[in-house]
Amino acid sequence: MARPLVPLISIDALVTAALELVDEAGDFSLPKLAKRIGVSQSSIYNHVSGREEILELMRGRIISESPYVLEDERDWEASLRAIVRSYRDAFARHPKLAPLLVLQTVQDAQVMALYENLAVALEAAGFQGRDVMSAISTIDSFALGFALDLAAPDVVWAPPAQGYPALTSALAHAGPTDERGEAAFEFGLEILIAGLHSRLQSTVL
Repeated sequence: MARPLVPLISIDALVTAALELVDEAGDFSLPKLAKRIGVSQSSIYNHVSGREEILELMRGRIISESPYVLEDERDWEASLRAIVRSYRDAFARHPKLAPLLVLQTVQDAQVMALYENLAVALEAAGFQGRDVMSAISTIDSFALGFALDLAAPDVVWAPPAQGYPALTSALAHAGPTDERGEAAFEFGLEILIAGLHSRLQSTVL
């Protein structure tokens, strides 16, 4: 039988289906992915090398769907805010994807460009040498932490009726889950930027 002139599946369709599976169950497998799009598992390998490549394609997809604008690369603080918010917002659409991506080396070109912009912003701020990578790692951990928080249950802490009065009081003032998460993100971002400012000042003195 002659091969079809038009491929039965596309990389875009593969990524979309894989994201759907992750959104539903928190993971995906090639057999389930093949079943979802109605093809044989072997046909998937005609488009990608395997699970690792699909994960990287998903990483690139969510980043591309959350664009950011750097109006002035010399304004490192504004650049950092834009990049971190974009990163967090990307995972807001697919929070269950974060645990899968933290276990894999970043390779996607679009995501590497994000980190390049972050490095440029930090160098513009005055960070040099090892401090540039240390700052990137700290920022990355911050953004990924909040990405993982998006996948957490609505009730993260459930102290018993008796005991833990300080925690119970803090929870009572935290507000609804979505408000708590947003307030914590903004709170942490301000502390992160303040810490970077402090580090810069200490290296100048």
